[in-house]
Formats: sequence, structure tokens, C-alpha cells
Amino acid sequence: MLLLLAVVLAIPLGLDLYMPAPEANPITPQKIEQGRRLFHDRRLSRDKSISCASCHDPERAFSDGKPVSVGVFGRKGNRNVPAIINRGYGQAFFWDGHIPTLEEQVLQPIQNPKEMDLTLAEASARVGLAPNEIANALASYVRSILSGESPYDRFVNGDRDALTTEQQLGLQIFRGKGNCTTCHVGPTFTDERLHNTGVAWRAGRLANKGAGRGDFKTPTLREVARTAPYMHDGSLATLKDVVNFYSDGGRPNPNIDTDVRRLNLTDDEKAQLIAFLQALSGSIQEGL
Repeated sequence: MLLLLAVVLAIPLGLDLYMPAPEANPITPQKIEQGRRLFHDRRLSRDKSISCASCHDPERAFSDGKPVSVGVFGRKGNRNVPAIINRGYGQAFFWDGHIPTLEEQVLQPIQNPKEMDLTLAEASARVGLAPNEIANALASYVRSILSGESPYDRFVNGDRDALTTEQQLGLQIFRGKGNCTTCHVGPTFTDERLHNTGVAWRAGRLANKGAGRGDFKTPTLREVARTAPYMHDGSLATLKDVVNFYSDGGRPNPNIDTDVRRLNLTDDEKAQLIAFLQALSGSIQEGL
């Protein structure tokens, strides 16, 4: 059961005043701080070479700048590391949305052989905490990682000079011709749903099935200018590549979403849209 808990967090402009948290794991300052320590603790990896922060770098909006994750012993993962900002508002986790709660999600990288490669029993012994304590602390810390106070936030809250003319034109494209709000909605700029845009369709087949039909979860656009490369496989290096991909109608395949269609954006419109996306970067806070 989820409760809307009032917590001692400075909530960024544009987000709700309350952070959702499970009844069984209420947010406390002690758990947030314990989770922060665990997030940076390399003992949670097999060879003690990496921590959660190795892939979720605070300097990169809690992403890592690589096409796919790199775990212990240099093992490469299958998917791009998502930014974990504002994930306390999330409803599904991982690119295929197969995990429903943060408490479950935070334990998965520890156990993944391509990431940290420990059993929960081993992790528990190393840090002296039960698995549920590790999960509750890490989830509480992740809930404290927030992004807001961007130029866009200031603009929609009344500062009409917060966005440049080019960015305002880009906002119009985002809401109109670009059809971006079909998936990137609300203050977190994600509908938390799964979509097939054709990214995984290669040479007449699915290179990655995602949730089953080449569908992947909509990522947040908060801080998107800082989280390249893009898509579940890190195959698009720049925002320009992403905008071109959608302007061209994605990559046609038997299961592509009906909302993904050719947009035929002009070069000026593409530049305006990119300028707006850059305006979604603001302040990032973590902890208390």
C-alpha cells in the first residue's frame, strides 16, 4: 500500500508537495543517510570495484554517459543506464517496466552478474544489514534524488523571461507538431508506460524484445541534455539524433505505436525543440 507521506525534502519547483512511499517503508532522515552511504559503498560489488554511484554518477544527473552499463570485471550489460532522478514518483522500473517498486528495483543491480554480482546473503554479510534493510535504505535515498527549478519550471510558474524565444517556440512544437506530450507528460515528463518506437528493430527483427514486443518505458526528460547517449541501448548519441529519429517517424516495424509517425520537422523546428529540451535541466538535489 502506498501512502502520501509529507517528508522533510525541498521539493523542486514543478513537482508535487508529497513524496509517495510504501506504508512499510516510511521516509526518515536516518534511512536516507544510510541509503546514501550504501549507494557509494563498493563492498556491494563482487570485486569491490564499483558502487551504485559508479553507474549513477551525480555529476551526470545520475546516469553514466556510456551506451550500456559496465559492471564488475568490465562486464558489459545489455542496456543504457537510466537517470534515477525523481524516481520516487515512478510507477514502473527498468527499461522493460518489469519491477513495480523501488524497494525491489534497488536490489536487482546487486544481484545481476553483469553489474555487481553478489547474492543478497553476501551483500548482507558485507554491510551488516538484512536485505530488507538494504532495500529500504537505498529506496529512501533514491526518493531523495530530485530535479527541478529548471528554466521551464520558472516559465510555467510565471517568469515569462525564463525561456528564450527559441525555447518558447520549441515548447510549442513539443506540445503540438512534435506530439511529444503523448508520452512525455506531467511534471516528470514520462507517462511511465511502455512504447514501441522502433529503436530495437534492426534488419527486419527485434534486436531486443524489451517488455515483449520491442516496447520500452518512457524515460524522463528532466536533465535530458546531461544524460546522453539515449534510448534503451544507448544507440543515439545526441539530442539531435533523437529529434531526427522521431521526426523521421521512428523505425517502422509490425508493432510500432500508432502515435509514432513522421513529423517532417524543419531544421529550424528541430533546433527549437532541442533548445527547449535543454531548458529542462535545472537543480539536482539528493539527501536532506
